[in-house]
Amino acid sequence: MPKKLLLLPPLSVSSAFRAPRACPAARPAMNAARTGYRVFSANSTAACTELAKRITERLGAELGKSVVYQETNGETRVEIKESVRGQDIFIIQTIPSANLICFRDVNTAVMELLIMAYALKTACARNIIGVIPYFPYSKQSKMRKRGSIVCKLLASMLAKAGLTHIITMDLHQKEIQGFFSFPVDNLRASPFLLQYIQEEIPNYRNAVIVAKSPDAAKRAQSYAERLRLGLAVIHGEAQCAELDMDDGRHSPPMVKNATVHPGLELPLMMAKEKPPITVVGDVGGRIAIIVDDIIDDVESFVAAAEILKERGAYKIYVMATHGILSAEAPRLIEESSIDEVVVTNTVPHEVQKLQCPKIKTVDISLILSEAIRRIHNGESMAYLFRNITVDD
Repeated sequence: MPKKLLLLPPLSVSSAFRAPRACPAARPAMNAARTGYRVFSANSTAACTELAKRITERLGAELGKSVVYQETNGETRVEIKESVRGQDIFIIQTIPSANLICFRDVNTAVMELLIMAYALKTACARNIIGVIPYFPYSKQSKMRKRGSIVCKLLASMLAKAGLTHIITMDLHQKEIQGFFSFPVDNLRASPFLLQYIQEEIPNYRNAVIVAKSPDAAKRAQSYAERLRLGLAVIHGEAQCAELDMDDGRHSPPMVKNATVHPGLELPLMMAKEKPPITVVGDVGGRIAIIVDDIIDDVESFVAAAEILKERGAYKIYVMATHGILSAEAPRLIEESSIDEVVVTNTVPHEVQKLQCPKIKTVDISLILSEAIRRIHNGESMAYLFRNITVDD
């Protein structure tokens, strides 16, 4: 006798595919993990993690667990020691200054940043934000004769590695922000330097703001207007200015006996000749404060200080955001007429400070930590740019 098939009552579509109701107690934990953040340092040396530790202390957070080291064959290896899935990750990378004691160069720092960003990308981090106070290769942002725009190349490499945002400070050229395919917040260090002038320079009302070349006149004018001080500009300084260098429009070079289209005679551009060094503005009996964005090779600053001394300035300060202070800079500053060099801690320079007590440091970790907090919380960055103009 054949067996009878027992048919079960059909299930409704709504009951068969109804999603399980989530446990209310589990939701906050998932949201907390998804909206969490971590701060990593792209280098493990003490000199380079100092700024990262200052930032995390202000944020009330701990520095992310990672290991960055150089193998014996010179390759850079990065290991992330904790989960970063679905979180906002901030990578703090300080570019080392070129001194004889430091064994880590700018190219190593770039590779550390690229490798860490890619490691975090493959670990499913939600957003990867690079905190690069001094952006490397920023001076190579224009086309040179048969050269390349290296800053644009670096921007493309950072995007390819996985970065989605960058926080930096006082780019050498503000147009560099256009090289990136993601947001760039170019913060300013001038409020901290202006505060230093008002609080640490005695009788600063008797000072004059000095631009060591016409290229730095806009920055100097901004300082002078905010402090209600006079302005002086050194003109005719013997230096190789960026605007005087050949760019790609001079390539290929002219060839002798080249065939010229008949009737085409272009006017010849006259060669530039710098006038004798002059100081436009009165500095006699005053404090001279030279302002710029980068102090690297200090020969031009030392020469400017000598000129200002000859014109009657009785005290000379040099202020800049990035104190790279390469090679023999500490010794040259110590032997010069400069009384004090004030820079921020965007670049570690503890070794140079030991060699030259004239070098002073202004901490800018406050504005960097506030930028991190606002970006993570989705708040507006306008507060950090209040009263900032195009020329700042």
